[in-house]
Amino acid sequence: LCGVLIGSGVSGHAAELGKYGAEKVYVVDNDLLKNFNTEGYTIALSELIKKYSPAVVIAGNTVFGQDYFPGVAARVGAGVTMDAIEIDLTDDKKLKIKRFSHSSKAIPTQVFLDHNPMMTTVRPNSFKAVEDPKTPEVVDGGVTINAGDIKTKVVEIKTKESDRPELTEAERVVSGGRGLGSEENFKFIYQLADILGAAAGATRAAVDAGYCPYDMQVGQTGKAVSPNLYIAIAISGSVQHFAGMGSSKVIVAINKDPEAPIFQKCDYGIVGDLFDVLPPFTEKVKALVSQS
Repeated sequence: LCGVLIGSGVSGHAAELGKYGAEKVYVVDNDLLKNFNTEGYTIALSELIKKYSPAVVIAGNTVFGQDYFPGVAARVGAGVTMDAIEIDLTDDKKLKIKRFSHSSKAIPTQVFLDHNPMMTTVRPNSFKAVEDPKTPEVVDGGVTINAGDIKTKVVEIKTKESDRPELTEAERVVSGGRGLGSEENFKFIYQLADILGAAAGATRAAVDAGYCPYDMQVGQTGKAVSPNLYIAIAISGSVQHFAGMGSSKVIVAINKDPEAPIFQKCDYGIVGDLFDVLPPFTEKVKALVSQS
């Protein structure tokens, strides 16, 4: 099992990859890669693949992974799938993955043909990180990237200040729908999220109504999340929303409509008006958290 580090000044992170089983870590360290850019990262990984001929290449289905990974596959002539939620190998060592399709109505199994490398991205939090400590051999990847290879430039980075975890990487997510009725009422989402140390999410309908910013949107046209706990408040449970959170380990729903589709998909459901249910629910959660 090998790991790859791409960036500027990244060699020091090799030990972290070794913590999770990497026996060898290939490093492409270049000042031109200090900030992510599609061209540089595509060149770096594709040249490593050409040089070392791995059978399987896996990356996270993050915003960056979605950006450059298909380009890498094109450069090396590989087959690629995206956003896997399960990974396995067949008896003859072919990569086999499962992923959502058709707005999460189906989970097909896809098997790669007899061609290497087999490439896929994995939805964040789909697997528990299992420690298998190794002391990895750190190898200079020997990839040269020149300034002329980079066609774009980062001119400014604006960081959003937030004490909450990033939505796509959070282990717990509290999301609200249009049923909250206003931007002001999203305070109930934020309060519960902060008590749980969770990220705050929303449906497209809530975002379109102006209740919260787009970067909170979960669903087919928003972000895909796979937390251990997903609390859906005033969310009907459309297939478009489910496409972004259907792989959550435990789903809790609060909705006043007993016929809401979310109740067919959740593990635990509470039928009731959120303004009656949520305050005591939040207080109970707060008390339980303080005891733990």
